[in-house]
Amino acid sequence: MSVGHIFIILIPIFFVIILGFLGGHFKVFNSASSKGLNTLVTKFALPAHLFIGITTTSKQTLIDKWPFFITMFLGIIGFYVILLLVLRLVFKKDLNRSSIFSLNATQPSFAFMGIPVLGSLFGAAEVAIPIAITGIVVNALLDPIATIVSSVGKKTQAGQQDGHPENLLKLTVHSILHGLREPLACVPLLGVVLTMFGFHSPELLQSSLDQIGSITSGAALFAIGVTIGLNRIQFSSNAISISVLKVVGLPILTYVLALAFGLSSTDITMAVLLVSFPGSAVAAMIASRFETLEVETASSFVISSVLSLISLPILISILL
Repeated sequence: MSVGHIFIILIPIFFVIILGFLGGHFKVFNSASSKGLNTLVTKFALPAHLFIGITTTSKQTLIDKWPFFITMFLGIIGFYVILLLVLRLVFKKDLNRSSIFSLNATQPSFAFMGIPVLGSLFGAAEVAIPIAITGIVVNALLDPIATIVSSVGKKTQAGQQDGHPENLLKLTVHSILHGLREPLACVPLLGVVLTMFGFHSPELLQSSLDQIGSITSGAALFAIGVTIGLNRIQFSSNAISISVLKVVGLPILTYVLALAFGLSSTDITMAVLLVSFPGSAVAAMIASRFETLEVETASSFVISSVLSLISLPILISILL
């Protein structure tokens, strides 16, 4: 694919992001309204879009995507674990800090960039299942694992001063259930289960969910821009490291895994692009919840978004 064609695809995408940035920068939107936009996309629009995409495909198509799931699982979870171990064993960082750093260097904003970018390249119908698989891995596995590890680190750091240590099994179950309650995890998972049992969405259901699902691309891109516009950038070593690992390190690992599992060229491209998107605002929110690397993770979200202006055209030109 020529460089000119790539930019023709990406310019409208970044144009909407810039509009959102202006809305956030000039305080047309505040943090509360920005959170509302994020909620609209992640809890309503994108889950509806993915559900229709999954339940209008064949059972065999889902079965054929099993290697894709393994690739995304090993790429995303594996990268988090590798970074966690390096930070703990080599750099001697505490468990909570290591977990938050690793999470933000791993989790991509697939929910916001997936449909606009991949949809422009392959068509919206073709990318629904890969995005749904990524959503299940991130929301049902990565976020709960990172939450559990950070919680354990926080408890250890506090020295169990209250004398009532939290039961690890209870914490694990609670975190997993919380992750599965997220629409980006449970709705695609429900769609997969129904499709495996032979369900196919009727036209009335499709048209009904399309009313909300069709706004996904524009709303998601605008929400990213607003979030960038509201945050101040701090060019610390942590923020830059998280950003570079996110847009360079994880895509390289995923590419190697995709080749090892024999994915098609189309699936390789989708897998690599899905993990190469900017850092996730959700991961930054988890950092705020644990009061760890808050400024750094917010800054890395902005920095990785800017870096993606360079990395995405390069990756697309190499992979296509």
